[in-house]
Amino acid sequence: MKLCVVWTPQLFSDNKKCFDGYKIVLRGFSSGAYTWWDLKNMTKPSVVISANTAWNIYNFRKELIIALQAEGYNIFFVSPSDDSVPHLKAMGCEHVPIVMVSSGTSPVHDMKLCWSYRKILKKIKPEVYLGYTIKPNIYGSIAAHMTSTPTINNISGLGTVFIKKSWITRVVRFLYKLALSRAGIVFFQNSDDQAEFVAESLVEEEKCRCLPGSGIDLEHFSSSRRVSTGEKRQFLLIARLLWDKGIREYVEAAKIVKSQFPSIRFKILGFLGVDNRTSVPKEAVENWVEKGLIEYLGSTSDIRPFIEDVDCVVLPSYREGTPRSLLEAAALSRPIITTDVPGCRQTIDDEVSGFLCQVRDSADLAAKMIQYLELSPDEQRAMGDMGRKKMENEYAVSIVVESYLEAIDDVRRK
Repeated sequence: MKLCVVWTPQLFSDNKKCFDGYKIVLRGFSSGAYTWWDLKNMTKPSVVISANTAWNIYNFRKELIIALQAEGYNIFFVSPSDDSVPHLKAMGCEHVPIVMVSSGTSPVHDMKLCWSYRKILKKIKPEVYLGYTIKPNIYGSIAAHMTSTPTINNISGLGTVFIKKSWITRVVRFLYKLALSRAGIVFFQNSDDQAEFVAESLVEEEKCRCLPGSGIDLEHFSSSRRVSTGEKRQFLLIARLLWDKGIREYVEAAKIVKSQFPSIRFKILGFLGVDNRTSVPKEAVENWVEKGLIEYLGSTSDIRPFIEDVDCVVLPSYREGTPRSLLEAAALSRPIITTDVPGCRQTIDDEVSGFLCQVRDSADLAAKMIQYLELSPDEQRAMGDMGRKKMENEYAVSIVVESYLEAIDDVRRK
């Protein structure tokens, strides 16, 4: 039987006064009764954040983590290991590695994943569980219900499984309904996704709240201007290389535009070889580069110089939550061309801060690119400025952070 000793962090600020307290704690460690993990949980309330990659957490939830730490929370992040883990640890977060096959459909693997989440949550005993991306939202939430942990989910987009309807879609809908049945609050990143989940009875409407994506740090992405002419004009697509991001339509549109404007350059920036059923093969990208249709820039940890080097950012995606790349482009005063689909259409004002094109339609995408190229430099600059203003008014990251802090207070009071 373990002896439970309660103390506060302030006790450790004065060695002389707390010598006896140290003896009690150290005796507990030496006997194996406590671990440093236990010590942290005794001194601060904890929040568990989980996504399918640490990269996702670091790049999209960094400001939220800083705000939660300022509120006095210990942050544990649950994800597979990747290159972003050290960055999150440097922020003072604790990493709990977990085995997760993001695109896998094995029931055995998923049951193991759910059980792993249960063990983690049972040990940490967090005040709240924050889930992002499909499997953490489903299996992490089910485990949270099993351990009576309040949950806040974030549906950041419906993804390939909802775009290409199949038996997997039906299974995922059932699992979402099960996982969200006892959720405290469910955030959506656009009203279309929220309406679909409510219409399909996957979540109760009173639990739903809408966010402006993951928000944008307007200081980090401070406004910059570029208006090029002639041979220097460039388009940039920023996305993981998945067919669902409209990669094929972008390349086909590049062929059309180059037939009229041969000097225009088309670039792609993003992860190649993604673990996804709709990944673009490396050979296809190499073929496009060899033919001079596009320039592949690889991936990066700092997207700003790549956006600043081009005139217009393009994303012909089939569906999104709220694409962070478009928020970053608009914050840097770049006009946007994107598809008239959920998640994308909300990021621009058509013919004001950019252009909307039809989904899966390379000819219409090319027409909008040509329409942009035919604008005067002043018109292009004004379009970029309107995009920046839209970000300032509707997409500041402070809006997202405040919404989360309020939601955490709400679920803790229930």
